[in-house]
Amino acid sequence: MGFREVYQSSKDNSEAFWLDAARAIDWDKFPTKALNDANAPLYEWFTDGMVNTCYNAVDRHVENGRADQTAIIYDSPITGAKDKITYAELKDKVAHLAGALVAKGVTKGDRVIVYMPMVPEALVAMLACARIGAVHSVVFGGFAANELAVRIDDAKPKAILAASCGLEPNRVVEYKPLIDGAIELSTHKPETVIILQREQCTAPLIDGRDYDWYAVQDGVAPADCVMVEGNHPAYILYTSGTTGAPKGVVRPTGGHLVSLNWTMKNIYNVDPGDVFWAASDVGWVVGHSYICYGPLIHGNTTIVFEGKPVGTPDAGTFWRVISEHNVRSFFTAPTAFRAIKREDPKGEYKAKYDLSCLNALYLAGERADPDTIYWAQNLLGVPVVDHWWQTETGFAIAANPLGIEHLPIKVGSPSVAMPGYDVQILDEGGNPMKAGELGAIAIKLPLPPGTLPTLWNADDRFKKSYLTTFPGYYETGDAGMVDEDGYLYIMARTDDVINVAGHRLSTGAMEEVLANHPDVAECAVIGVSDELKGQLPVGFLCLTTGVNRPHDEIVKECVKMMRDQIGPVAAFKLAVVVNRLPKTRSGKILRATMVKIADSQEFKMPATIDDPAILDEIRDALQTLGYAK
Repeated sequence: MGFREVYQSSKDNSEAFWLDAARAIDWDKFPTKALNDANAPLYEWFTDGMVNTCYNAVDRHVENGRADQTAIIYDSPITGAKDKITYAELKDKVAHLAGALVAKGVTKGDRVIVYMPMVPEALVAMLACARIGAVHSVVFGGFAANELAVRIDDAKPKAILAASCGLEPNRVVEYKPLIDGAIELSTHKPETVIILQREQCTAPLIDGRDYDWYAVQDGVAPADCVMVEGNHPAYILYTSGTTGAPKGVVRPTGGHLVSLNWTMKNIYNVDPGDVFWAASDVGWVVGHSYICYGPLIHGNTTIVFEGKPVGTPDAGTFWRVISEHNVRSFFTAPTAFRAIKREDPKGEYKAKYDLSCLNALYLAGERADPDTIYWAQNLLGVPVVDHWWQTETGFAIAANPLGIEHLPIKVGSPSVAMPGYDVQILDEGGNPMKAGELGAIAIKLPLPPGTLPTLWNADDRFKKSYLTTFPGYYETGDAGMVDEDGYLYIMARTDDVINVAGHRLSTGAMEEVLANHPDVAECAVIGVSDELKGQLPVGFLCLTTGVNRPHDEIVKECVKMMRDQIGPVAAFKLAVVVNRLPKTRSGKILRATMVKIADSQEFKMPATIDDPAILDEIRDALQTLGYAK
């Protein structure tokens, strides 16, 4: 059956489609039905099934012949450490940590915050919570104390599982002072803090509250799996860049298991036993779905990588990991490839490694500009699949389903909607738009299994944030279009569609033009306020390493390219060369913050920003153009 038939069957009879997909999961009690619409528009899936995530990700593989298969490969170019953990060893580690949590009074439904770097124990912590039905909330290690405090007050965790520190290429980030500061600031006080002591920095422990990771497990009985309802929350993940009250995305257990398991073969085209690598972090949704849960549920080997695409030690580190660990499918963010391309534009490091094991590269997390995709295709000689999803959805809304059928790749498009997603382009009044027209991307309700049913303790806020603008639809917050073949194009966040003298223009389309300049390694376009035209586009250009030409020449060439390719309607005249762009730790460019700086508005320092000092550089650059006064 080709993909179109598979997709149509998911539309024609979604009940049968998702119940069939659910049979690949081991249930204690199989659900009597897939969709529960009793509380629409708050939909649930597999509500009355009974199941356990950890059993499906670990125990069943031990029982079914994969006990000695490697479950987790740990590779840390920062420390030089490498390790392999089998499924049997993983079960032992998880059951003992879960036992320690039970001994500290953590039970089904209690929340646990996980505040960890990229070490295997981060996955052990997540799985230990899932084993006993506790709801974990992973907070990116090194997050500021006040941001951690806000999440403590919202989730009200009984315990925190953390490490003593995280490691950056040239610095050690101490976690314990941040945890202590957060607990001091928070109204809710967690009872227990369990610390994995790393040799690079050991943390002082507070008697009666803090415990050593290994000592707390001594003499404790390992915990068995606790079965939970299909709609029981597996985890809460706070969306990045939130202001005011945090938005805690809830992930339901049953749908999470079914949807992630389905994607591993159908989208990522791996079979059980294959090595799958998502170069992300457990603090982001990609780390939840495709470092921890998806690969392990499906019986794959997953990689926990503590390093960066460049600088640990060089722009060839990804190729080393792929070659050394026999990676079949590789998933990362476009920003990682732009960093590699900037350092090694000719891709010379790749020649040192045999990458014949690699079948495909998957990009997600932000728009993948065509220039980066072409560069990656030429370098690797494998399909480069741009796919699109959100923290809220937990897996791809649109992708190229290589495990079912390799659809033609259209560079600039994340291909087509996946089963369960009825994606439509709407105008401001909620009316469907024609093929090729730019509008708001919305998804007809219900969303498929595994997507968010609501926000943590905030049903009204969930409805207001996602379901109110277009009744009967989930509002993605992205703008784009669908072509005649049903291929989706994500042009910008809705806020990044700018209005220049009445013309609605996509900053993403402008960035594509700039990225095609041979000297431009990375770029961003924002809309700044203008009295005459409403908004004007401003371009920020990061140049490829080794380019020594005068900046004003490069800017002039970029302005001409924009005029030739988008037209005078874009009114693109302003661009500036900068050393780097402000980003979140997951690689998203902070365009909204840049707009506020340009328009001299107050802004809240984004919690997820990689390096706040970059904002001063952006302000200086804007001032040379007459903005950010």
